[in-house]
Amino acid sequence: MKPVMLYTKTWCGYSKRAKQLLSEKGIDFEDVDVTEDAQREQEMVQRAGGKTTVPQIFIHGQHVGGYEELWRLNRKGQLDAMLQAGDAASP
Repeated sequence: MKPVMLYTKTWCGYSKRAKQLLSEKGIDFEDVDVTEDAQREQEMVQRAGGKTTVPQIFIHGQHVGGYEELWRLNRKGQLDAMLQAGDAASP
């Protein structure tokens, strides 16, 4: 299982920025495109506590929010720590 999962839409600039940030850092992620997939979009809304905007980002199953939250985690140096903490917890 990949450590990061993003629910995105093809036309969303914030989705593109989130994927770019993760790619630039060399972080492997799963991109779930909900542009035309109502079932997966409903899954996203449930997992994200009712949030309907994209992207919605999960790290090791923990909801972290959207692009701005991801950016803040990275800026504060907390993103790498979250990824490492989850890796350490994996069997």
